[in-house]
Amino acid sequence: MLAYTYPLFDLFGTMLGFFIFIIWFWLLVVIFGDIFRSHDMGGGAKAVWVLFVIVLPFLGILVYLIARGGKMHERAAEQAQQQQKAFDAYVKEAAGSSPTEDLAKLADLKDKGVITDAEFEAQKAKLLA
Repeated sequence: MLAYTYPLFDLFGTMLGFFIFIIWFWLLVVIFGDIFRSHDMGGGAKAVWVLFVIVLPFLGILVYLIARGGKMHERAAEQAQQQQKAFDAYVKEAAGSSPTEDLAKLADLKDKGVITDAEFEAQKAKLLA
């Protein structure tokens, strides 16, 4: 009964329309991310691009891809590198120093006379425990 009221060709057309809508929405999200990630544009230029993409969505997306699409991957790669550097710095900070580095620092302090042999042994026992 459904086949008579909704032919197969219309089903494929609906699926294609839905697929195109999903792609358009994905492009919209990517372009907004790229607009706000760009450091080479000022606030006014970003506002103009946002308005252009909102007011004339299909034309705005196509014009943005033609005008600035060539550098989108470079800006995304730069952002990924910055995030990786921040993550690496956080891991190094969270991990702290190793016990061997701490022992070397304690030995250096003992050699310089900043701490006594008893303090060195107490700190060494605490590190190795």
